Amino acid sequence: MSQMPYSQGALRTLIETFGNPMVVLRQRELWLANAAFLRLVGLSREQVEGRPALDFVNPDEHRRLSALFQRILEGDLRTPSRVFRRLVPSSDGRMHELAAAMQDVVLEGGEKGLLVNLFELVERPPSVTMAERLVETSARLVGVHSEEEVFQVALEGLASAGFRASFLRWDGKELFLADGSPLPEEMGLAAEALGEGRAIYGGVEAGEATHVYLPLGDARNGVLLVEGRGLDPTHGSTLALFAKVVGTALSEARVEAERMRGQWELRVLAAVARFLAQPVPPTPESFLERLAGLLSADAALLLLREEPDAPFVLTAQVGLAELSGAVTSLGSVLGDTAVKVEQGRLSTKGEEKVLWDVSGGRFGSGLAVRIMRGGQVSGTLQLFRVPGRPFQEADLRLLATMVELLVTLLEQHRLRAESARQLSETRLLLELARTTAGVLDSAGILDVAADFLVRLLDVSDCHIFLYDEQAKLLRGAAGSVTHRDFLRGLTLPLDDGSFTSRVARERRPLFIEDVDKTSGGYSPELADRFQAKAILGLPLTSRDELIGVVVVDDTRGPRAFGPALIELAEATCGQIALSIANARLYESLWGSYAELAAARAEMVKRERLAALGELSAIVAHEVRNPLGVIFNAVTSLRRLLKVEGDPAMLLDILTEESDRLNRIVADLLDFTRPRDPILQPEDLGRVLLDAIEAARVQGGSDNSSVRFVAEVDPHLPPARMDRRLIRQALINVLVNALQAMPQGGVVTVKARRELHGGRDWLRSDVSDQGMGIPSELLHRVFEPFFTTKAQGTGLGLAVVRRILDEHGGEITVESTPGRGTTFTIRLPLLPPPTPQ
Repeated sequence: MSQMPYSQGALRTLIETFGNPMVVLRQRELWLANAAFLRLVGLSREQVEGRPALDFVNPDEHRRLSALFQRILEGDLRTPSRVFRRLVPSSDGRMHELAAAMQDVVLEGGEKGLLVNLFELVERPPSVTMAERLVETSARLVGVHSEEEVFQVALEGLASAGFRASFLRWDGKELFLADGSPLPEEMGLAAEALGEGRAIYGGVEAGEATHVYLPLGDARNGVLLVEGRGLDPTHGSTLALFAKVVGTALSEARVEAERMRGQWELRVLAAVARFLAQPVPPTPESFLERLAGLLSADAALLLLREEPDAPFVLTAQVGLAELSGAVTSLGSVLGDTAVKVEQGRLSTKGEEKVLWDVSGGRFGSGLAVRIMRGGQVSGTLQLFRVPGRPFQEADLRLLATMVELLVTLLEQHRLRAESARQLSETRLLLELARTTAGVLDSAGILDVAADFLVRLLDVSDCHIFLYDEQAKLLRGAAGSVTHRDFLRGLTLPLDDGSFTSRVARERRPLFIEDVDKTSGGYSPELADRFQAKAILGLPLTSRDELIGVVVVDDTRGPRAFGPALIELAEATCGQIALSIANARLYESLWGSYAELAAARAEMVKRERLAALGELSAIVAHEVRNPLGVIFNAVTSLRRLLKVEGDPAMLLDILTEESDRLNRIVADLLDFTRPRDPILQPEDLGRVLLDAIEAARVQGGSDNSSVRFVAEVDPHLPPARMDRRLIRQALINVLVNALQAMPQGGVVTVKARRELHGGRDWLRSDVSDQGMGIPSELLHRVFEPFFTTKAQGTGLGLAVVRRILDEHGGEITVESTPGRGTTFTIRLPLLPPPTPQ
């Protein structure tokens, strides 16, 4: 051609004049194409022009032609003229064989281009074309790694050869179409082809064969059904060879898939094992969440039971929060039969419909495996997927392996829970040991033990009864805070039919798992009061001696008291019984020491009083004789002399001091004189009123500003007392109150009945409004010869305490400086009369 430059318009006009396909290449780009080329490839001008030229050449020659074009453009090689075959297929799927002649052209700007003139070659025999397409497809199958890709490539290759095809799969029982389409009518021919391992042609009613069944080698690969016009039995060897290639590709793809699946399963198992190997084992919910993610499940469900015959209970779930009311029903669809199958099971068509209905359309397939622990079926693990994503046998095998890891996880949680429980029990037992070791009274130990047992055994209430051997009774001693006061007043005869008495008589643990379903053996009134649903009773014994009974109950519902719990409770009750026995021994020893100390104190006191009495008698004898002389002398002087002024004052002083000295001697003799009170039932109120009048006279307060207020309970019972001595004690206290109020005031006297220290008393309070007693001197007010008054002897309150000690009573004092003092006198009441 001319070497003059061509414009784009000139070249387009040139190539459009030709009826055969022509194109112009610039660099590696298909710059221009005429209408004949566009018709050949079945594309529009916009879809062709501007694209790389190699897009329209057989892909097998891309690398070679790319290097060839580069050398031509660089001028290293003369433009060849040769045939290029199989350009890009047209829109109808056909491949065209063309001869191409190339010629250099100069483009505007001096750029080099190629003018390519294309001539379509004469069509070859169909058998050659078909064989060529199938060989080409076979080459593509070499690099395929999955069954789905094998199916796709094979079907595309057969389509390029002008055939329709489909795969019939074999499930071990029958053939079926993978896409779910209706089966051909001549399924017997397909089965025959699979059984005999050779091609079987069909189309009996047609004049020639219309389809052929090609076995794919291994029965698992199934049968390839090929259909199309012009199907010639002479093509059988070619198609059979292609079917073998496809079967081999399927087998290799399956082996590769199984290898990849095996590697994936190993990675999954390793990941799950690492997940479980954390210092703190994950929760079952976390395990299910991880498992569902690895197996691409939409939900997971774990059902467990504690006992072989117990119902399954929801333990963990993932993805089922919206179906909380239907989880049990969902779990029973596969779980009821999975527990009977060792390998687990996939959902059937019927079960998948039930899953759809129960889940409200959420799930369309599932699988379930049973969980074995200790040789017993303890639960099921189930996974679910949405419709259209069924599980496979491989998923079931993997899940069965995962169950072993789940059992390990559950065992870890059980061991940790058991360790935590044992640690908690050990801490509680140590706490009980420390507490009981520091408490030496029985009542304190029992209160601590009741609260301790509630925590240790996880029960609602605890009731402790102590055995009274003399009365043959069980007496309520301690219990939970709610019923503590009621229990302390409760007594149960040892020979009645109550549950607690049975435990005491039989001296062994007894329990009632469900009170509502037990007709007898317990007190309905007590069970109703305590709202008990389950009861456990344990004896308290020490060295084969019955100390009492411990009864615990659970108000939350029926409960089975297992051997481990009873053993723990027995060990704890043994510790409690030993602590009670030790406390009683200590109390007995302490009582003996107290009695010995009291006896020694009484002996020392008597010896001191005897010595003081002897001394007092000598002093009284030696002092009163001179006092008598002094009194007579003063009286004679007053009678003989008319004394006035200072002499009269001196005689008055002498008389007062002599009288004071005489009172001291009298108080001393009164304090030291041994007495045996004559105890008789007396009315304390009358004695108290009599003492008030006597104190008013002795204190010289008849016309003073001191006022007495008496508040005496009119229903006071009589008390055993020596009326004369108690009257004297009250007078001393009342006079003391009068002397504490030189400016006047009110002395309040109260008498009432009182429960104090577990005993019944008559209490009398004498309160004044004086200046009070300093706190640092309160402990000394009952000491002999201690006084804060200038004219006091210090023996009045000492005499009061001695009188009350002789009556088995007591006296205490409370004082607030500047506000007054209160003396409290307590006398024991008479014991209740014995019934006739």
